[in-house]
Amino acid sequence: MQVDTLVLNGTVFNSYFKQFRKENIAIKDGKFFYIGKKGQEFFQAREIVDAAEKYIVPGLIDIHLHIESTMVTPATFSYGLIKNGVTTIIPEPHEMANVFGISGVKEMIKASKNEVVDMFYGIPSSVPATSMETTGGSIDIEDMEELLQTETIKCLGEIMNYYDVLTKPDCKTNQILDFVRENYPELIIEGHVPKLLDVELQGLAFAGVGSDHTHQTVEGMKERIGIGMFLEIQEKSMTPEVIEYLIENPVKEHFCFVTDDVMADSFQKRGHLNVLLKKAISMGLSIEDAIYACTYTPAQRMRMYDRGVIAPSKIADFVVVSNIADFSIDAVYKDGEKVFDKKLPYVQSARSKQFPASFYESVKLSPLHEEDFEVRIDTDKNSVTVRTIHVQNGSTFTEERQDTLAVKAGKLQWMDSSYCLVKTFERYGKNQNKAHGLIGGDILKRGAVATTYSHDNHNLLVVGKNKEDMQLAANEVIKNQGGICCVHNGEILSMVSLPVGGILSEEPLAVIASQVEKLTDALKSLGYEHYNVIMSLSTLSLPVSPALKITDYGLIAVNEGKVVSFEV
Repeated sequence: MQVDTLVLNGTVFNSYFKQFRKENIAIKDGKFFYIGKKGQEFFQAREIVDAAEKYIVPGLIDIHLHIESTMVTPATFSYGLIKNGVTTIIPEPHEMANVFGISGVKEMIKASKNEVVDMFYGIPSSVPATSMETTGGSIDIEDMEELLQTETIKCLGEIMNYYDVLTKPDCKTNQILDFVRENYPELIIEGHVPKLLDVELQGLAFAGVGSDHTHQTVEGMKERIGIGMFLEIQEKSMTPEVIEYLIENPVKEHFCFVTDDVMADSFQKRGHLNVLLKKAISMGLSIEDAIYACTYTPAQRMRMYDRGVIAPSKIADFVVVSNIADFSIDAVYKDGEKVFDKKLPYVQSARSKQFPASFYESVKLSPLHEEDFEVRIDTDKNSVTVRTIHVQNGSTFTEERQDTLAVKAGKLQWMDSSYCLVKTFERYGKNQNKAHGLIGGDILKRGAVATTYSHDNHNLLVVGKNKEDMQLAANEVIKNQGGICCVHNGEILSMVSLPVGGILSEEPLAVIASQVEKLTDALKSLGYEHYNVIMSLSTLSLPVSPALKITDYGLIAVNEGKVVSFEV
């Protein structure tokens, strides 16, 4: 019998039995045709692959991530994924949607179509996530209808504004949920429900939310699984107690591993979903269960029944592994064709101008001045009590604290305090909003940083210890049409240029990874203490992440869902 490829003598992972078996694989028309004992005596193939002493596992599948978190284009992302064994992803482009609306989503989908990795998209459900921020675009019900009719959509992306869902029946998010339930009842709805338990959690489930990918605890996992929610475990949730629960309880069908957000330097140095797979094994999860949670269960969750297993009729995406314990990848096959071989050069060439011209002109701000970083206080008193944002290493959650600072000639003497000033400027040319706050804790101790990569609104966010450095950092970002700039004593320490919407680079992965690593080192050299300094910085403006954040509307008390005053 004629087939295209015959893989002989491999140790093949059978997802249905969750075990490895010594078998041969025949591939035809990009799909698995046969898995069993028959070999060359039965099949004729144009390519023979000797997989003796090798393990064959399905291509890895990541169903919750944001390409924009890596600050690269879909082409660059695909390049990085393949060498790490990831062959299918479901990105949700809500960062590009916040900048450009539906055109941002469509252009990301368009940029993904001819890449090696299969990229099936989720519709951003929360753009903007709240009514307390200015964004460049929005995704409304009519946009969702258009995307569902014209694109290959796998899910409604994470429902983020849980506070409004629970407390405001007529809010935009509830209108979206009503629309989906009525018109697309089979559409999968993804969730973002940090720390919610009991009645609040079940209120989100009642609204149709079927999963959670946020930071997990054992208590939270028990409740979520108990009400039918699917768990998407990202690396920050892989604590010893969480992994122990996953090992010791019969919950293997109820979770998978996802990356959510991966920085470019980590992507280049460590890898992607394979990092979580290896970490799970090192923490005691069986090899079989770890592979299952990176292949079979994510495919099932997204009803992608044509992949995630090595079986007849399934898409022939697979990874050839030499050492299964540390998941050492020798080769990767996509649709039955070899797309990566560790013995051969794997080089990415730069591609520029992959998006419409307007995508490179999204920062509509004039240069800022030193006085833009003064804080005027309307009082005759010589001091004032204010709210401050407290940052702590280990989490992107913040705390509200209060402190009393000196006032002189109507100006807050913030530069004489232990705090940084944090200021945000609306950058889409819509309303010229700006807001300020003070920030302390494990944050900068000197210098300044400015960024348009600031979730989810991606307005210009500036944090610093003095006005001069803040002005320089901000203006460098404006001049470059977006990016992240770190400054100390009038010297630019690091600049990551992000000209596509102020959030993406078109540089090859190796280049942007090096830039991000240099930026991270610069921020740490200025006293920023965090396991992920860029994510900590960029989520200071995320008004759905507890507890006190800042947008162009002002300070946001996230758990109360409202703007609060700077002065107490």
